[in-house]
Amino acid sequence: MQPTEAPSDGHAEVRIIAASPEAARRVAEALRRCFAATEQRSYPAGADGGTRLDLTVDTTRVAEPVRSWLETSRSAEDGSRRT
Repeated sequence: MQPTEAPSDGHAEVRIIAASPEAARRVAEALRRCFAATEQRSYPAGADGGTRLDLTVDTTRVAEPVRSWLETSRSAEDGSRRT
């Protein structure tokens, strides 16, 4: 890997490597539900195939109201167990 410049304060550079473009996009979408993010940049992951997505997230701005997608999914899962 080549050294890169550190992102500005409150931002994080995220690299997602997955076997398929769809799997990588799903992870990027989950991050976008939590944080404001730049448009993803897609690259081949290597000789073995796969996809690499790079994006920058702004950790100072949440993308959705107080309940994150994770909390919402856990609440729905707990509710289905009670029935």
